[in-house]
Amino acid sequence: MDDSPSRLPISQWAEGDKPREKLIRNGKNVLSDAELIAILLSSGTREMTAVELARHILQQCGNDLIALSKHSVDELTKYKGIGEAKAVSIVAALELGRRRRQAEVPVKQVITSSRDAYELFYPYLADSLYEGFWVMFLNRANVRMSINNISEGGQAGTVADPKKIFKMALGQNAASVILCHNHPSGNLKPSDADIKLTRRLKEAGQMLDLPVLDHLIIGEEKYYSFADEGML
Repeated sequence: MDDSPSRLPISQWAEGDKPREKLIRNGKNVLSDAELIAILLSSGTREMTAVELARHILQQCGNDLIALSKHSVDELTKYKGIGEAKAVSIVAALELGRRRRQAEVPVKQVITSSRDAYELFYPYLADSLYEGFWVMFLNRANVRMSINNISEGGQAGTVADPKKIFKMALGQNAASVILCHNHPSGNLKPSDADIKLTRRLKEAGQMLDLPVLDHLIIGEEKYYSFADEGML
């Protein structure tokens, strides 16, 4: 008879192998992703312990927490052993993690690089299943004035109206603009439509003396900068 920890209910595991007890005894950093999720699940199924169930869910997501964070409650409940309450716990925990990152991002007043802009845009677009288009307005000292959502689209694309963008910029007395949208697929390569839109917005900005400093494409904790790549 196989009496290894993975084949016994968690309550019968050795104290050092129980996820909750491991966290209390040794700290959160020693736990695997599966063990942390198992704490949220609390229990497994007849066939799998909570840790095995958590490991199975992670494997179905390519062992990628970002991919898991995109799952809705309905999608999670499709896994055997995951009811609505457990699904809600997972979604809530991952959302708290995203918000913590947003709260920890230092609000750099002066934008000096594409990385500075990315750090400020990322929390607005992280984990989104749909494309969204955002703009950042800066003053003459390159100090961030505001970040604004221009439009939200589907999984294939979004629309950015130049008139809306520059009307907002003029209304805020901005001196320059940084554009940003996300690619939910994770592919950072700009499409032909992205390139054409960037050119249109750059030309409109030049006419209004409101230069477009950069256009970022964000996808799963990475980004593409039109300015850095010489595409602006």
